Amino acid sequence: MDIAEVETTTICHMVALPYPGRGHINPMMNLCKLLSSKNPQLLITFVVTEEWHGFIKSDPKPDNIRLATIPNVIPSEHSRAKDFAAFLEAVWTKMEAPVEQLLDGLEQPVTAIIADTFLVWALRVGSRRNILVASLWTPSPTMFSMLHHFELLKENGHFPLDVSERGDETIEYIPGVSTTSVADLPPAFFADHQNVFPKALEAVSQAVEKAQYLLFTSVYELDPQVFEALKAKFAFPIYPIGPSIPYFELSKTLPTNQNDIDYLHWLDSQPKKSVLYISMGSFRSVSKSQMDEIAAGVKSSCVRVFWVARGDASELRDCVGDLGLVVPWCDQLRVLCHDSIGGFWSHCGWNSTLEAVYAGLPILTCPISWDQIPNGKQIVEDWRIGYRVKKKVGVELLVSRKEIAELVKKFMDLESEEGKDLRERAKQLQEVCRGAIANGGSSDRNLDAFIKDISQGHN
Repeated sequence: MDIAEVETTTICHMVALPYPGRGHINPMMNLCKLLSSKNPQLLITFVVTEEWHGFIKSDPKPDNIRLATIPNVIPSEHSRAKDFAAFLEAVWTKMEAPVEQLLDGLEQPVTAIIADTFLVWALRVGSRRNILVASLWTPSPTMFSMLHHFELLKENGHFPLDVSERGDETIEYIPGVSTTSVADLPPAFFADHQNVFPKALEAVSQAVEKAQYLLFTSVYELDPQVFEALKAKFAFPIYPIGPSIPYFELSKTLPTNQNDIDYLHWLDSQPKKSVLYISMGSFRSVSKSQMDEIAAGVKSSCVRVFWVARGDASELRDCVGDLGLVVPWCDQLRVLCHDSIGGFWSHCGWNSTLEAVYAGLPILTCPISWDQIPNGKQIVEDWRIGYRVKKKVGVELLVSRKEIAELVKKFMDLESEEGKDLRERAKQLQEVCRGAIANGGSSDRNLDAFIKDISQGHN
């Protein structure tokens, strides 16, 4: 079916507005592909900046998903890491007008908007045009509840405070969130964090209440207490539709890119569950001195590694030698699901966390910032499927190469009772995750309910 046929048979035209960052665009696109597969009569216009259009235009997608572009919010979005505050300010102030202009030029009337929760202005756009707006939250449900109930920290004397002095204090009053230490709260709660925090707080604690739906990229069964607490709070439907990761792509033909073929062949040649997959994420990273300790520790552990590293990776290649492979990019979910992978060293971004759960892998947690900190705590203490690399979260202590080597060996020991228990719990969580997306599972039912709602124009 081509786009012309879709437009003549469409029952609903949705506009997807992701925040312009990979950790937000990917889950939004995965959601759109899931919706598309559920009902080919849906027409989805996926709006990205010109820079991101260049990155994703060649990615395969269904005929009923079309890309539309708006100008870059700042001259070069590559500067977002250097001046993140300026980038965020542009996202919040310069995207609204061009999106409005784009909507004016669409031939097909828009039934609903799916907007990243951080794009507060999308709610104003929907209100002015009498269009339903579904807010998509891409971090963890726990992070949402922490932000939404931030005033409780003030009321209970946990804000402001010095984390280095009171980090061990526990908090038990955030609805749906298990007992957590102050040190396991997002660091942005206690620092200026380049003006990010006030805007995030506004989006979650105030603006989101103006939406007609709230969608989560997670699975209900992974955070049932949080979802029940939020359902009691909000009058509109809450739909966990995750994991919003590309699991539906795994059955498709293997990639033809030579680099992809090479690393997959390398994985094929490794013993089952023998390889540690390492990825530090795509945005911020650890310090140079800590990275040196990690590389040296991993080398002395003599564990096989598959390492995804940005930039100059020559030093890492020297470290891993014949026992490992270092690549600049990979199809992460396909790699995590490979038989040779036995564990995941992760920065604990939510998308990566969901992929690890789907793959049934234990996780070595090495969070760096923002929601990665509470995600790491959830992995280790609530789900009990991982170990912490840093023993004291939030404290800038260098983890030595000796500690890292011992931890990696322990983590990748498949024969120890502790290692077996860790992997058994990871498998149980995998079954929960896959059950949610199976026919009649919680996420499957929520997707159907959401499509029915917007198709009928329910408010």
